[in-house]
Amino acid sequence: MGSELTIETAGLALADARAYADEPRLHAALTLLRRESPVTWVEPEGYNPFWAVTKHADVTEIERAHDVFLNAPRALLSTAAMDALQNEQRAKGMGLRTLVHMDDPQHRVVRAIGADWFRPRAMRALQERVDALAHRYVERMAELGGECDFVQRIATHYPLYVILSLLGLPESDFPRMLRLTQELFGGQDAELRRGESEAEQLETLLDFFAYFNGITAARRAHPTDDMASAIANASVDGARLSDADTASYYVIIATAGHDTTSSTIAGGLHALIEHPAELARLRADLSLLPTATDEMIRWVTPVKEFMRTAARDTEVRGVPVAKGQAVLLSYPSANRDEEVFDEPFRFDVGRDPNRHLAFGVGVHYCLGAALARMEIQALYAALLPRLRSVELAGEPEWTATTFVGGLKRLPIRYTLD
Repeated sequence: MGSELTIETAGLALADARAYADEPRLHAALTLLRRESPVTWVEPEGYNPFWAVTKHADVTEIERAHDVFLNAPRALLSTAAMDALQNEQRAKGMGLRTLVHMDDPQHRVVRAIGADWFRPRAMRALQERVDALAHRYVERMAELGGECDFVQRIATHYPLYVILSLLGLPESDFPRMLRLTQELFGGQDAELRRGESEAEQLETLLDFFAYFNGITAARRAHPTDDMASAIANASVDGARLSDADTASYYVIIATAGHDTTSSTIAGGLHALIEHPAELARLRADLSLLPTATDEMIRWVTPVKEFMRTAARDTEVRGVPVAKGQAVLLSYPSANRDEEVFDEPFRFDVGRDPNRHLAFGVGVHYCLGAALARMEIQALYAALLPRLRSVELAGEPEWTATTFVGGLKRLPIRYTLD
């Protein structure tokens, strides 16, 4: 963007998937908006317009005001054509309607279906399994002979295995789930997406639904002790969830439950490579792993945005927002806010406090936050004591996306004990 950077072009970057694959460009735009126009009107070609909200305090305030700023009907940034297509699908009772798309009181009761699986007691029960998987994947790194694409060989598979095992899906289906997830979240990436049109991309979601409808039928006929069975047999006000809502629940757990963690694990290693003093500091003091984990999460911020719609006329930072207008909450911007983070562009494994918003805030706080932290800490607790050296073995590449993503390639060369 360079000399062309203006408030208008900076705002348009938020709807440009390519900007998220070019971090210097993205952060130059976000820094300008935070400084000069923290609440700015954006009218990208092909999209319904929105207010871009880039300051930590404003993102926090909007998320907490969940009665004023609603998740429905526009929970995510997508093209106007995709918005229309998805609304049409929902009107037929077929569209994706996850916790991300719901507001209270429905959100509260539907969220409760999966909440017990992520409470501290459940996490303690899962710790041994996660630790064992972490060691398995570090051993896999050793078997790869000192060079690999860390994203493709390690970071995408380890959290996928954890969450799909929790759901109770057969391991033979894991590659299918990975491909569908990459198509769903990579719909704006020329390499990952399925087809060019919105209708072709919607086929990915329909494939998810077809798969999970089969899981629902099987778990209702023969209940088991896994999370998939809990979702399939849950009831709200005495009635089971619709097939579409049941499949949507699976989709959000199976996709967001691993892709965001994969992005953080890969982006965290890249940050350590780029900041060797911090890598040395962490290797010398593994008690820093909890703060290092949250710093990796802040640094990567795998969820780029959520949308909210004003339920009534209101204002944000003194800017009038009319009823029915949408706001985009920019998490990468909030997590680099100079008013909240000392030296926000410095990677600091000991950063404390770290008030990042990567998991959201308020009633929509990420259901799987504790599991994500556990997985990241477990992998680095297994890797760092064995890691003698690590460096880039090629150029990293990022996914082009406006929603969820991070590195799609991280070629590294390393030595392990």
